[in-house]
Amino acid sequence: MEIVFATHNAHKSKEIKKLASGIATIRNLSDIGYETEIPETGTTLKDNALEKCQFVKSSVLLPVFADDTGFEVEALGGAPGVYSARYAGTPKSDEANLQKLLHEMKGKENRRARFRTVICFLKNDQPLFFEGVVAGEVINTPKGKEGFGYDPVFVPDGYRQTFAEMDLELKNQISHRGKAFSKFIHYLRENAGK
Repeated sequence: MEIVFATHNAHKSKEIKKLASGIATIRNLSDIGYETEIPETGTTLKDNALEKCQFVKSSVLLPVFADDTGFEVEALGGAPGVYSARYAGTPKSDEANLQKLLHEMKGKENRRARFRTVICFLKNDQPLFFEGVVAGEVINTPKGKEGFGYDPVFVPDGYRQTFAEMDLELKNQISHRGKAFSKFIHYLRENAGK
């Protein structure tokens, strides 16, 4: 089965292509030459995932899935949340977002945070949703060269390394995206050929 992943993000594509190996062939938007800007106007992760999915599905014949991820920090009232990718404004910049987060967290005792991913899958007209969550702490100084986004300042519960210090295989097993993708892959495996 061929499925279009509604993203240009090479990091996310690499993660899901590895997980889906042998079950489905995943093509991201760059793979299929899709250049149209995709809107993200929702106020929740679920809204954004659905909007991206429907937008791309309207112009491709293959099944489509999209994800939206938020980094939710307790001391910031759940921010940056749905605005994680554009927290520091435009143009989008992982480094600027990270610096804004660290600035906002100065002096905060509560360091609790979580990553949450929602995947929407559209094969026909009925959307299906898969969610993954991982909780942990925000540290003061970025560590690690792997990953992207807020990975260098997030240490998941039960670990001493940030996501950016972990190898991709371990991160995939325990991450929010890994959990959501695992549920999605399980669904694909169970419903292959249907």
